[in-house]
Order: sequence, then structure tokens, then C-alpha cells
Amino acid sequence: MASSTNSVPETGPGRMRGLSNLRLKVIAGIFLSLQVASTTVVPYFFGTDLKNNFGALTAAVLSEVVSWCAVPIYAWLLAEGFSWTANRWHYLLRLVILALVCEVPYDLVTFRRPVDWASQNPVFGLALALLVLILIDYVRNRWSGAQAWLGGVVLSVAGILWALLLHLGTRQGVINIGCLLIGFTLIFYLLRLRENTMMMTAGLLGAVSLVTPAIGVAFLHYRNETLGYLNANTRWFCYAVYPLLLMLGVAWGTLLL
Repeated sequence: MASSTNSVPETGPGRMRGLSNLRLKVIAGIFLSLQVASTTVVPYFFGTDLKNNFGALTAAVLSEVVSWCAVPIYAWLLAEGFSWTANRWHYLLRLVILALVCEVPYDLVTFRRPVDWASQNPVFGLALALLVLILIDYVRNRWSGAQAWLGGVVLSVAGILWALLLHLGTRQGVINIGCLLIGFTLIFYLLRLRENTMMMTAGLLGAVSLVTPAIGVAFLHYRNETLGYLNANTRWFCYAVYPLLLMLGVAWGTLLL
């Protein structure tokens, strides 16, 4: 969902080894599809009575939990996009529009109704994380020393509290993806020049967040810092992946009715 413009496209037989941004997006998209599948495909094949069907409950929970591997990957892509985008406010606007487009299908897939305030789709969490980065960067450029540090802490805490209050990406009542996105994004932004510390800190956050996000951090270890796009239009398709997955989930969910 996030994009950056810091590297040349990966083309031809001499392309770099490792995971480009495009490959990371493909991996994250696969994990994200499991979130949609947990409430649509899994109930279709295993049954909708999760309370009395242990097999169906196990499959649904596993699909949901494994999907959280995508969280640190998207957080990394967001931090990359923040660092290299030509206009951060336009970037934020694109994410807000994407979040609004995704909200109704997200509620249909998750709750079987078009509006439900128990959880908002995680793209809102990406937008909030980006806003926190923009404000922190403004504070760091305006102030220095203790003032800048204190301002960053206040903004970070405020962002996390808003994510909790608005239920951004709340899943299964046990995890708030919005909070995780803010946490991972801050780690990748603030510790970018300290690779080992950054990866260890992100891995620790993932480990205490029911383990699977730490697996997503492991994928980032193999990144090669290239875009990997064949052409400039590829990034726009990446924005469409999540709403397309949700619409497929809505279509599949109708089979359960």
C-alpha cells in the first residue's frame, strides 16, 4: 500500500537479489488475503458455527493470526514512502481515500453488515501512522534536544491512543493493528541508520504481539532497497490490492448467506 521512489526499477536478468519493495508488497498481500479468508473462505469450507466446530475455529484463528505477518512489512513500506515521496500530504490524502474506499467492504467481510464501529479497516491505521510521522518530523525540524524528544513522545502516545479509541484494525478483540503500525513505523523511521538495533527492536515488538508479526520482520531482513517495478503504473495497482481482496471477500461471503 505504501510506496517509495528512492531506487531504480528492477529489470532484466541482472536484477538484484533479495526482496524489492514490489516483492515485499506481494508477500504482504498474500498474508493480507488470509485476513479476508478467515471470515469468508474458511467459514464456507469449514462451517460458520465456530463456537461448536473446533476445526473451523482453529482454521479461522490461524488464518487471522498468520495475516498479521503483513503488519511490519506495510509499516516498513510506509516509512520508505514517507522518506522519499515528493509530497507527504498528498501521500496522506491517497491513504485516507483508500481507507474510505475499503471501509464498507471491510465491514461486510468482517461483520456481515455495511457499517460497524467495532473495528475500522487497517488502512486508517496506516494513514494515522503517516500523520504521526509528518508531525514528528515537523517537531524535529522546529525544535531540538529535550523539546523535540518530548514532542515526539507526546505525538506517538497520542497516535496510539487515537488508534485504540477509534478501533483502527481491531482484530478478534486481542490486537489493534493501528497501534502496531504506529509502533513499527516509528521504529523503522527513527532507527533507520542503526540496522541491527532497528531489526532487533522491531522483532521484539513483533514477538510480544502474538509472535507472527516478528515473522514479517524477518522478511524485511532480506530486502534489497529497490523498487522492483517494471513501470511507474505498478504502484497504483498496489493501492488497489486491498480493496480488490475485500470485494472478492464480499462476493465469496454471499455464498454463506
